[in-house]
Amino acid sequence: MLRTIILAASRSSQVERLVATAPFTRDLVHRFVAGARADDALRATRELVDDGLAVTLDNLGEDTVTPEQAIATRDEYVRLLRELSGAGLTPAAEVSVKLSALGQMFDEQLAYDNARAICAAAEAAGTTVTLDMEDHTTTDSTLDILAKLRKDHPSTGAVLQAYLRRTESDCRELATAGSRVRLCKGAYKEPESVAYQSAREVDKSYVRCLNILMSGDGFPMLATHDPRLIAIGEDRARWFDRGPERFEFQMLYGIRPEEQARLVGEGYTVRTYLPYGEDWYGYLMRRLAERPANLMFFGRAVMSRK
Repeated sequence: MLRTIILAASRSSQVERLVATAPFTRDLVHRFVAGARADDALRATRELVDDGLAVTLDNLGEDTVTPEQAIATRDEYVRLLRELSGAGLTPAAEVSVKLSALGQMFDEQLAYDNARAICAAAEAAGTTVTLDMEDHTTTDSTLDILAKLRKDHPSTGAVLQAYLRRTESDCRELATAGSRVRLCKGAYKEPESVAYQSAREVDKSYVRCLNILMSGDGFPMLATHDPRLIAIGEDRARWFDRGPERFEFQMLYGIRPEEQARLVGEGYTVRTYLPYGEDWYGYLMRRLAERPANLMFFGRAVMSRK
């Protein structure tokens, strides 16, 4: 129920205005978002890399409705990749890209062309790209574009969401040599016809998908903050004789930093998902929905009068 309420709030302009104007809200946002500008993202990336973490950067924004907006997003990523390379932050830092921000909702060819330009820029910078997954209506389109991109840029990463009923099948298809696959739980409100609804069902699906990826020939990227799932990931890596160089954990910026440090200390690769940009509201609310325990930070920021 709480998750449903938070997701509804993510679509409310009134709640957005409250969050944007409440005292100390920016302190909350900065816990989960690097900042509004690329300079902020570079600074946070440097701090994370210095702590032994890998990074994937997301320029926030997915409500793209014009070709001009899509091209501007493409150009921002190209500039970011050039700056990451110039700062010596690649290959430790890569980028994550939402195809909806590149025009997917109104022109799939434009989205593909923009994504291809970003992949080329990433290759020139000595790093790579992961295509974020969004709601279920875009899954087929995203996987089709991924397949096209991988013809010239085979290291392009995929994202699969364990709460979708189709994901076990998608894992089998993508668990191939050289295939980078991020497995996450999923953070969008989906109908029961296509997605598991209970946390227990989602967790069970995550473990089934994890086993498929770990037993395959690809490179699993386990995106979770759940202690049980992290422990299962460690166990499955041992079971399938996967050394730390053959998979990685991924976690969100600002969530469980001590656990991220612990895993790094034990020799695992941990990649922090680092968002930046002006369009932080929808991202923040989905993160709260994904892990409602984070709501306490939200509440303190909104209610504080100090």
